[in-house]
Amino acid sequence: MKLIIFDWDGTIMNSVSHIVHCIQLSADDLGEAVPNDEQVKNIIGLGMFELIDVLFNRQDEEFHQQLIARYRHHFYNNTENPSVFFPRALETLQQLKSDGYMLAVATSKSRAGLDHVFEKYQLNGFFDDSKCADESASKPNPLMLNKILAKLNIDVEQSLMIGDTEYDMEMAQNCGMAGLGVSYGAHSKERLQKYGILDCLDEILQLPNWLNLRRK
Repeated sequence: MKLIIFDWDGTIMNSVSHIVHCIQLSADDLGEAVPNDEQVKNIIGLGMFELIDVLFNRQDEEFHQQLIARYRHHFYNNTENPSVFFPRALETLQQLKSDGYMLAVATSKSRAGLDHVFEKYQLNGFFDDSKCADESASKPNPLMLNKILAKLNIDVEQSLMIGDTEYDMEMAQNCGMAGLGVSYGAHSKERLQKYGILDCLDEILQLPNWLNLRRK
C-alpha cells in the first residue's frame, strides 16, 4: 500500500452534526420543510447539488444556489455544533506520513470549503493531492479517485479509500480500489459492509496498527 485516500467529513473531522444542523437551518431560511437528523445523515457524502435533489426533490438552479448560499453562511458562522477533529486524527495522519505513505483527500466538500479547513488548521501542503465534488463528480462516481491516481501516478492496487459513508465505499468499488470503512461517522457499519470493504475501524487512531498488521 502506497497511497491512502481519506474522505473528510465524518472520517477525519467530526462534522456530521454541524452539517445536519446547517442543512436544517438553510431549509428553514427558505421556507422548506425541515428534514430530520436521520434524513440528512442518510445522504451525507453526496455532493451538494445531488444532496439537494434527493433531500428536497428540487432540481431548479435558483433553489440550488439559494440553499447552497444559506448553507455556506451557516456552516462558517454557526457555532452551535462546531466541527472538530476526531480524537488523535491529526496525530494519526502525521504518523502515516512518517511511515512513508502518500496521503490524499476525496471529499464532497467544495474546494472553497476544504481550502478553508486547510488554511485554518495549517494543512496546506500536507496532503499529496485532494479532489472535491465541485471540481470533479459527486460520489459514488469514481472520477475523484481516478484523478488522484493519475496525478500521483499510483496504481489502483496500491491505494486504499477510507470513509464513513456508503457513497465512499461504492466510489472505491466503482474504481476497483480497496475500501476501508469507519463506524463512527454518518452511516452504520452494516451499510458500509455491503460494498466488500476490507474492514471497519471504530477509531481513526487504529489505522497505523491495522496497516502494519496487513504488511505482515
